[in-house]
Amino acid sequence: MSEFLKFAFEILSKIVYNLAACAVAFVRLFITGWVEYFLIFRTYFPTLDLVGKVLSVLLVLLLIAIPIVMIVILVRRAILHHQLKTDKSDNAALYREIGRLNKQVLQLMDEKNSILALKVNAMGETERIPYVGASALTDDQIPTVENVTSPEAAAAGMAAAAAARVATAAVAAGALGEEAATRAAEGQSIEGAAVPGAAALAGAPVVNAVLSENKKGVEHRFPKLTLVDEKYANYQVPAYDNEITLEDFVEGYRLFAASQMHLYYTPEIVRRFVAGMAASKLLILEGISGTGKTSLPYSFSRYMENPATIVSVQPSYRDRTEILGYFNEFSKRFNETEFLRALYEANYREDPTLIVLDEMNLARIEYYFAEMLSVLEMPSKDEWVLDLVPTEWPGDPKKLEGGKIHVSDATWFVGTANNDDSTFTITDKVYDRAMPIELNERADAFECEPHPHCDITAAHLQYLFAKAKVDYPISEELLEKMQKLDNYLITRFKLSFGNRIMKQMNDFIPVYVACGGSEVGGMDYIVARKVLKKFESMNVSFVRDEITGLINYLDKTFGSAEMQDSKNYLRRIQNLY
Repeated sequence: MSEFLKFAFEILSKIVYNLAACAVAFVRLFITGWVEYFLIFRTYFPTLDLVGKVLSVLLVLLLIAIPIVMIVILVRRAILHHQLKTDKSDNAALYREIGRLNKQVLQLMDEKNSILALKVNAMGETERIPYVGASALTDDQIPTVENVTSPEAAAAGMAAAAAARVATAAVAAGALGEEAATRAAEGQSIEGAAVPGAAALAGAPVVNAVLSENKKGVEHRFPKLTLVDEKYANYQVPAYDNEITLEDFVEGYRLFAASQMHLYYTPEIVRRFVAGMAASKLLILEGISGTGKTSLPYSFSRYMENPATIVSVQPSYRDRTEILGYFNEFSKRFNETEFLRALYEANYREDPTLIVLDEMNLARIEYYFAEMLSVLEMPSKDEWVLDLVPTEWPGDPKKLEGGKIHVSDATWFVGTANNDDSTFTITDKVYDRAMPIELNERADAFECEPHPHCDITAAHLQYLFAKAKVDYPISEELLEKMQKLDNYLITRFKLSFGNRIMKQMNDFIPVYVACGGSEVGGMDYIVARKVLKKFESMNVSFVRDEITGLINYLDKTFGSAEMQDSKNYLRRIQNLY
């Protein structure tokens, strides 16, 4: 044992000695040793040459910097540690304050609910109002003050609710027949389950928030559309002119706009507008500001005595609710828009209805107008319907069927678009479905005699469009040239007319000719606006090099005097790039 103690004493003393030696060495290294370092520096410095003196000074500065850097690091760590401890204590105090405020908010909400309950009970002289919860949202009729506070309505509602509960339970058990269900609704007993009648519940203090089946006093969730129903309750249909021709219709509008509204348009612009109506339900008027893009559909609708609805598109438009509105679950009302009202009113009218989307490319058209674009592509007009609400309620507008609104065939949508930094580019998806019309020049003013408006039905206008296709069919010569141009574009540019463009061309050109134009002019306009416009999204250098050859091909196929719109557009693209 004595040997072990001697061993332990010797090894522990050695460890303590080494630790003391380390501490002494650390002190001499960083504190007391600087005197010795300085004496060595003074001894050797006079004997060194210039380079040696410079290097010796740098070495001393480096040795001084090492302990200084270590001291700075230690001080910064100490400060950071102190700050973290302080922040933790401050955050704990902040969390405690937030918890206290949350408790106060909950207490205030409870007090507010108690006060509201007292006020409502005072209105109906009731003792309490039960919580109706989700049942109020699933009922097909809207609660009103009368039926909430009326004792008779409360009793009837309670009787119906109790009968429904008992009947449901009995049906689930498989022991209730039709006759028993009828007795339950009348307040009679069902297999031992007594249901109080209306008389027994007349004095009940419980309020029921469900209207009866009586439609009187039912609130309308579509107030604007209901006003449209009232407007057309005694509507007198005007005397329509069903003898007018397309050429007279176009010229009559020019004279009406000039004489009655002091708006001037060239015959070419009006021809394109009317022919565009024959080719598509969506027209896009493009051009510089001040050329009458909005005035054209507005004055055109005045000419037909059915003023257009102008909807100012906002940059915030993102989906269909911006133009159609939406159902508010809290107010039980549908937030209607002027677009929806005009769409609904078109179902009452026989004359064409124009809805103008002013500055339509301030927002992305393929977002907020996507559903309408899809609906208008449906081959059957019976499929032109939009879902507004999932179910039908009593008091809904007459023209709504099952919560759906029908898009009338007498409706055209006209959009105006500017091309500047504040707008979005209109995509090919929209252009393919629409008929673009450019207004880049103002027509010269002219004087004429006052010209009256023209009452024409949409059905007669559609008849004139169909008649034009019979009277002015596209010639075989032009169809052959169209096929050659299509083959050239496919070979050189990988572009094609496509089925939709061919259909629009077959609808556009005959009406364009019936309005006073030429079939080559109608084809020229469609090619320039619907086909060649795709060059803007192609490779710049490739298009620039091939445009000259395409212009020469147009001269060779159609003649140097024809297809001027297409040639001017190609030259503009060439100069732009």
